Amino acid sequence: MSEFRLTQISDTHLGRRFPGLIANFHRVSEHIDAGRPDLVVNTGDVSFDGPTSSDDVEFAKSLHDALPVTCRYLPGNHDVGDNPTAIGPAPKPPVSETHRRQFCDIIGEDHWAFDAVGWRFIGLNSLVMNSGLAFEAEQFDWLSQEISRVNGRPVALFLHKPLFLNLPDDAETPETSIRYVPQPARARLIEMFGKVDLRLVASGHVHQRRDFTFRHTRHVWAPSAGFVINDQRQDRIAIKEVGLVEYRFQPDSLEVRHIRAAGQVDVDIEELLIQIGDRH
Repeated sequence: MSEFRLTQISDTHLGRRFPGLIANFHRVSEHIDAGRPDLVVNTGDVSFDGPTSSDDVEFAKSLHDALPVTCRYLPGNHDVGDNPTAIGPAPKPPVSETHRRQFCDIIGEDHWAFDAVGWRFIGLNSLVMNSGLAFEAEQFDWLSQEISRVNGRPVALFLHKPLFLNLPDDAETPETSIRYVPQPARARLIEMFGKVDLRLVASGHVHQRRDFTFRHTRHVWAPSAGFVINDQRQDRIAIKEVGLVEYRFQPDSLEVRHIRAAGQVDVDIEELLIQIGDRH
């Protein structure tokens, strides 16, 4: 294999009661079916509300199972709960081992690593960071072992939350602390990956499409495949649209394509809030 084609989708937020999100997922599925990449990675918020509805998780998995290619997954806050942060309000709900196990039992592994075309691919559960759960330490120990096996290969990292907005030492604020990997876990991750040739960090969570390079690492924020968050509810950092991201990896190079599947619609969060009876 001289090329490895990977499609990243994120923030699908699937549940039976949201026809607009289901329709957008079907449009993405048709695009994937036509292109047949080697792998699909969903970087989290696979389900609409996993902590309160295991049915959302099961339904989301059933739709992914219908895809014609292999999938890997990473959890988002809507799947397993959110990180505690140093300065922000307590998350509702906080990440828990119960919900992490539910994700693993229904969806699959919540962290993983594999090799392809000379690259090392690593996927992390970013929601357990700063949680104090036993699995947080277990994952860091596992990551240390995986990094020791890189052997000079370029590394692509996948996780739900972006590492940072613009700089590794960006100050956390109460309003945005839940948007990025929280400190001090962020600093620890950056230190660990500083030992290898980290070429790509691919994330989701923010529901905005962004692509920038810091030093020699490309940071790609995948948009939500399902819906957008209007400017009244969220500051605009980059492009607000639904879509997906396609990657083509070769032994020492990377190509990124920002895609909007034919027929995808920019469902606004207000439509979903009306459906669930929350107009605040």
